[in-house]
Amino acid sequence: MSGGPGSLAGMAPATAVVPYRARFDECGPDATLRASALLRWAQDIAWIHSERLGFGREWYAARHLAWVVRGMVLTMVAPIQMGATAEVTTTVAGFRRVMARRRTEVRLADGRLAAHADTDWVMTDTTRGLPMRVPAEFPAMFSVGADGFEPTRVAKEPVPAGAVRRVFSVRPHELDPMAHANNAVYVDWLEEALLAAETGQALAALPRTYRLEYLMAAAPGGELEDMAWTSPVGTARYRLADDTGRDMLRAELSAG
Repeated sequence: MSGGPGSLAGMAPATAVVPYRARFDECGPDATLRASALLRWAQDIAWIHSERLGFGREWYAARHLAWVVRGMVLTMVAPIQMGATAEVTTTVAGFRRVMARRRTEVRLADGRLAAHADTDWVMTDTTRGLPMRVPAEFPAMFSVGADGFEPTRVAKEPVPAGAVRRVFSVRPHELDPMAHANNAVYVDWLEEALLAAETGQALAALPRTYRLEYLMAAAPGGELEDMAWTSPVGTARYRLADDTGRDMLRAELSAG
């Protein structure tokens, strides 16, 4: 785009639309798209939108800035069959001091809503790993006010004695360009744990909603422990901790 990012203030489109095809490797044994693939679509279209506006990876690298996911609420409404092409829309929905929210919608060829997600991104300083104030040009560009949303949280719940526990490490292919486990990988871990805990019946339900609060990044090296159980109200619960017992992720999955 001519003129650079600064020339876009006040006229930048808050929405981008990109078609995505459900690839063979993104689908499970039932030949429908996995939840983790939807998260990958959401992060990919966010980057495409940013690049279209002149804020590519080079722009962030020069300023030692990066967005990391802090929270996600994903609702799957209808199955996306292998080979189907869906229309994916991303919209900048709000800003806070160090955060931004994007709304992603996925629609089938006939226009039906298949999934939607709200992703909370935190602006970080890559040299120190600390949250940073969102540059002023972003809220001005999208005409979105501050404090426009409540960040996604998952309440901490005591882990019952009967919870299924697993110990594992981040595998090399799960790392992204920031050298930690990609946010979509956590959903794969969550689903694996629920199946091991025999609480995976919600994974077949539609609609179903995943709520995730990312607390720490999982990097290579060191052991992780996850725990899965069913809460007293019937919600599938998940917790991921590092080798010191600190929470890295809290999540829940509900059907209906």
